Amino acid sequence: MHSALHILSGGITFLAAVLAGLNPLAAEEWKVSAEQGALQQALTKAQAGDILRLAAGDHQGPITIEVPLQLLGTDGARVTGTGTGSVITVDAPDVTVSNLIITGSGLSHQTLDAGVKLTKKADRATVRDNKILNNLTGVDVHGPDDAVVSNNLIEGRQDLRPNERGNGIYVWNSPHLLAEFNTIRFGRDGVFVNTSHKDTFRNNHFSQLRFAVHYMHGNSGVIEGNVSEGNDIGYALMFSDRLKVRDNVSKGDKHHGLMLNYANRAKIEGNQVFGGGEKCLFMYNANKNKVTDNRFERCPIGVHFTAGSARNKFQGNAFIRNKTQVKYVGSRSLDWSTDGRGNFWSDHAAFDMNGDGLADTAYRPNDMVDQVLWTQPSAKILIGSPAVQLLRWTQSQFPALLPGGIVDNAPLMHPPAGSVPNSGVQG
Repeated sequence: MHSALHILSGGITFLAAVLAGLNPLAAEEWKVSAEQGALQQALTKAQAGDILRLAAGDHQGPITIEVPLQLLGTDGARVTGTGTGSVITVDAPDVTVSNLIITGSGLSHQTLDAGVKLTKKADRATVRDNKILNNLTGVDVHGPDDAVVSNNLIEGRQDLRPNERGNGIYVWNSPHLLAEFNTIRFGRDGVFVNTSHKDTFRNNHFSQLRFAVHYMHGNSGVIEGNVSEGNDIGYALMFSDRLKVRDNVSKGDKHHGLMLNYANRAKIEGNQVFGGGEKCLFMYNANKNKVTDNRFERCPIGVHFTAGSARNKFQGNAFIRNKTQVKYVGSRSLDWSTDGRGNFWSDHAAFDMNGDGLADTAYRPNDMVDQVLWTQPSAKILIGSPAVQLLRWTQSQFPALLPGGIVDNAPLMHPPAGSVPNSGVQG
């Protein structure tokens, strides 16, 4: 009996010790001075759950975090690399890196040198409220699950040519990543997703980049509430499936606001593209997408829609003051209305005699002359000739002469309420 009680007592003591080790109240907070070697020494001593609070000043990097802990900076705390490798490497789960200035990565694209690198062991890592400046890549999310990158300022190397720079956030095989409220500029791409699924990118601001968001081989992702301003392309979605792209803004992007290249079964809804340099929306071999309730305004081409794209739904969009509303070089006839509701076209002069909000006549953005001009650009010299004017008049009187192409059989008389631009967006 005495022996049994002794064993039971020992077991309780052991269990209490284990629970004490897991108790977050037992975690220690380390105040780390900016003296040389102090940060590395603190990392060597730190245990799981500890907090390392960095004082203002320069802390020597690069460093690797190998236990779950919080690396927190007071205002003015800076971790500076040596120009080789990544500045902070997170190689453990449940790590937080916050309120730091992080700079000084290497320049190797092969090893993806970054301000912060999250390895595949860094599940549930959080990188927030940092200034990640003058690194090759801002944050390399390389394999962890459920990571968060939030409210960071990420600026790339302005001393490099754009194609030599890294990406603001690079993502590889990191499901359920959440990247939100970041400001990203002066990199190659703001976000580059390479083979990663079910990630979310929302409420970020992108400028001075090649692509704001570049999606490659990523499925079931969410891109919402972002702003792309003055980039080469806003949102480039390629070889991806079932993306949800909603409520984003592209303002003054140089080539395309939205580009779908072999992107299929996506929901493109509630986005606003203003003043693009070439095309508000470019669709190339993109199939079974739903393009609804978007606003495409003041681009040379509203939508360039290639013949290789099929079974896409267009409804409730507003096409406003684009020089060419739609460019479609194909012979198929495509109806861009669904269930008796089409899109708004600012150049469609029509009546609504019964007041149902739909124009009484169908809208055709292109005619035979457009087809000739797209395939034979030199024919533009004849655009004002009597022969061309007669051809256009004849087509208007005899619709059977019109070529195949886009037709909206239920055009809207007014832009849908959901396509009204946000305050401060329209310039």
